[in-house]
Amino acid sequence: MSAEVARFVRVLHDGQPRYGVLDGAEVALIEPHPFAPHRPTGDRLPVQGLRLLAPVIPSKVLCVGKNYAAHAAEMGGEVPTEPLFFLKPSSSVIGPGEPIRLPLDMSNEIHHEAELAVVIGALLHRVSPEEAKAGIFGYTAANDVSARDLQRSEEQWFGAKGFDSFCPLGPAIAVGLDATELSVRCLVDGEVRQDGSTADLVVDIPTLVSRMSQVMTLLPSDVILTGTPAGVGPINPGQIVRVEIDGIGVLENPVVDRNAAAPPTERPNGQGS
Repeated sequence: MSAEVARFVRVLHDGQPRYGVLDGAEVALIEPHPFAPHRPTGDRLPVQGLRLLAPVIPSKVLCVGKNYAAHAAEMGGEVPTEPLFFLKPSSSVIGPGEPIRLPLDMSNEIHHEAELAVVIGALLHRVSPEEAKAGIFGYTAANDVSARDLQRSEEQWFGAKGFDSFCPLGPAIAVGLDATELSVRCLVDGEVRQDGSTADLVVDIPTLVSRMSQVMTLLPSDVILTGTPAGVGPINPGQIVRVEIDGIGVLENPVVDRNAAAPPTERPNGQGS
């Protein structure tokens, strides 16, 4: 990881979401947020005991399916001739430590999918891959939680990918990170399930961003999930899912039955200040 990499986090401080920069064992708060000109406030908080929130609440989460050949094969198919795009709603986003709430009343085959996520930093409309690359703010870790039985029966994957809590993000947005060869791992209760590299992406990141911008305008703080390596598998209540990506950190979430879980505490209504 380059020495120039900065890691922005979003935290709960005095009851409000605030942005800051990780600096060793502390978070240096900034205002208003990293997607606009910002300045340090001078306040520094110890990371220990601090509640990390999802590092961004996007207007939309765009995703690509079967962007690793080995994952396409394990799903019983080949890499699509054209990128397979789909959406997850912003209401599916949760942060580190928040529970993945399984809809066991509707699905009994729910899988983890560790992925590198792109965080957009500029308005991108019908841009070239070179322009798309320049418009990337940074990267974070994601878990594209998927209800496989619903996915097989839904042409548009409305429920399979869109349940509340089906898009954990975090713990930080790494800015200045070279994303061409990053390790992407997923562990469930300490067992390694996925261990891949972004070097194996079928469609590279600038091309993905460019292709998506031909259809819809991408806004600062929008998130793009780049695909998952092979090794996806089931998750069940009581387990802990851990996504690890070089230079970004660890995204860890407990798994619960949504009918036994408390409702979400954060709504997708802005970044905070």
